[in-house]
Amino acid sequence: MLRPPLTIGAGVALFLAAAICRDARAAEIGVSPDRILFGQAAALDGPSSALGQGMRQGLLAAFAEVNATGGVHGRKLELISRDDGYDPDRSVAQTTRLIEEDKVFALIGAVGTPTAAATVPIAQARNVPFIGPFTGAAFLRAPELRNVVNIRASYGAEAEAWIKHLIEDLQVRNIAIFYQDDAFGRDGLAGVKRALEKRNMELTAEGTFERNTKAIGSALRTLKRTEPQAVVMVGPYGPCAEFIKLAHRSGFYPIFVNISFVGANALAKELGPEGKGVIVSEVVPFPWDASVKVVADYQAAVRALDPKLKPEFVSLEGYLAGRLVASVLEMAGPEPTRAELLRLINDVGRFDISGDIMTFGPKAQDAPPKVFLTVIQADGSFRSVEKL
Repeated sequence: MLRPPLTIGAGVALFLAAAICRDARAAEIGVSPDRILFGQAAALDGPSSALGQGMRQGLLAAFAEVNATGGVHGRKLELISRDDGYDPDRSVAQTTRLIEEDKVFALIGAVGTPTAAATVPIAQARNVPFIGPFTGAAFLRAPELRNVVNIRASYGAEAEAWIKHLIEDLQVRNIAIFYQDDAFGRDGLAGVKRALEKRNMELTAEGTFERNTKAIGSALRTLKRTEPQAVVMVGPYGPCAEFIKLAHRSGFYPIFVNISFVGANALAKELGPEGKGVIVSEVVPFPWDASVKVVADYQAAVRALDPKLKPEFVSLEGYLAGRLVASVLEMAGPEPTRAELLRLINDVGRFDISGDIMTFGPKAQDAPPKVFLTVIQADGSFRSVEKL
């Protein structure tokens, strides 16, 4: 039986229905039929640029690896990075621009505690996911911040690892602290004090410096007078390297212990031969240990992105953040939303990344991320250690 030809009105209706179906896949902000757009506001230039650039390179490596196999449900993952100079005011402006002008699906790979303190409220007010910030600040772990996804151990956990090993492994009894005088440094200070109080101990001395400077002379004089056996350091690589080099020139040779945010590879490069024996705590696996499947995949992804890039701690953290979002988006199905991304991370919590089970959200309280200890060698390489 022949069917009557479609009328013009019926043809238009079918065309509109098809268009609506196509557009339905792109209903969420930052999601189009062929891509999902992420935004990064981080230090890409200036004294802390190695941190922002490292996170960016890791994210790009992860996204390129995923995109090479067809993306996630047919969509490529893309990244827009904007430079905030590790300055809270600039970070607010760049984050707002990413959300309102670039219309990103989620924020990822931000760098720093003071910048996060200024930008998390912006993301929270707009229900935008804030994924994998390069900071271990305690406030980001508040249960009410369900749009924040931490992939690293807290600064408090790093401080506990320092103090435990300094006291138990090396029998150190006099510990001073050198820290950045802002929310980041004070978070680290609080973690160190808690770890010492558990052992009925107190800091020998405190020395501070201002963010985005290398003005460390006053802090060095303050700490040197008390002759501590160890100095724990809460800051980025520039001022920490300056402190260590000037300390050595003045005949001051305590054990130096740095937080992961320092940017270990950049610190080793700045220090050169002066770096031998400097300890850095890390929150990702050893980037040169290819026996760990996720590390082997990371190394291959970095080489594919740029053969000149070398494995290092910061870009591995960016890579893990990128692989996490790809894994969650795969689970979310062909019509991803911000709300579903966050629900899966918070409710499922456990994700297989190259055979490595990573735990996020509330479930991370039962299986918190690990802290790893490393020591800089004479040639600027790193040695992973179980005990100091």
